[in-house]
Amino acid sequence: MDKVTGSGEGWLSDGLDVPGADSSLWVSGVDYIAGWREAREAADRLNRALLGAGFELSALRAVASTNEDGRGVVRLAGWPGAVERLAQLLEAHADGHGGAV
Repeated sequence: MDKVTGSGEGWLSDGLDVPGADSSLWVSGVDYIAGWREAREAADRLNRALLGAGFELSALRAVASTNEDGRGVVRLAGWPGAVERLAQLLEAHADGHGGAV
């Protein structure tokens, strides 16, 4: 499967800043790379799903990061309108499936 995180079309500089994604202190001995790789795989999968649902990654995307312990974290970053649309899709799906998403 193709990777969509870091697609190179300027999506990191489109104004959707993710606080904490780049700016944290690194602690010696913590394996941040393993956590980030796991988060990137999950973010890539979510980004493919978002693309499949018709979202543009410049409006809504999953971003891989790590926390202070090196554990992978996936953050959803998006413009309010795109987030509202995703919420509507998830709510409609949950309503049609007895609340299970």
